[in-house]
Amino acid sequence: MEFNTYNERELLLSLAKGNDNAFASVFHHYRHRIYAIAFRLLGSASQAEDTVQDVFLKMWLKRQELHEISHFKAYLFTVTRNHIFTSLKLLAREQLMESELSAAVVPHVKDAAIIHKEYEQILQNAIAQLSPQQELIYKLSREHGLKRNEIADRLQLSPETIKVHLANATRSIRAFCLARMDLNTLLLLLWFCC
Repeated sequence: MEFNTYNERELLLSLAKGNDNAFASVFHHYRHRIYAIAFRLLGSASQAEDTVQDVFLKMWLKRQELHEISHFKAYLFTVTRNHIFTSLKLLAREQLMESELSAAVVPHVKDAAIIHKEYEQILQNAIAQLSPQQELIYKLSREHGLKRNEIADRLQLSPETIKVHLANATRSIRAFCLARMDLNTLLLLLWFCC
């Protein structure tokens, strides 16, 4: 069946029977108006296009009931309005969640800076508690980035001795830091460092 003139009642009856051409005619008749309304209210071309697609998808899914509607144009614009309001509510909810998340993270970032400063102080105290030999080896390794063999050559010790001193220093520093930091500080430090 081909539709030369736009007869909405006839189109809706054909659409109820699943006629694709009837659906295409209704779609082409209303799509620009629905797009214009959605664009004006949503302010986004992509969201307006999504609205057109979603409204006509709903129409297709309810195609068997459409011929019973006496004022199809009003029905279609009501479906469009409701869809847009739902989209705006979702957008507002997303923006609220983003702002709440942002507000929650900012204090943690400030806390993280303070925690990092505390951790650095505790770490420096832990390094100061090491024996002079371990402290020197640890600093050469961690602060200067030297490898075990390079440290061994510089200090005229075996690489195995350097390995043992580094392992003992690391164990001692870890124990010192863990004993002086509370659980919340450790968790925040791990959260921001990982």
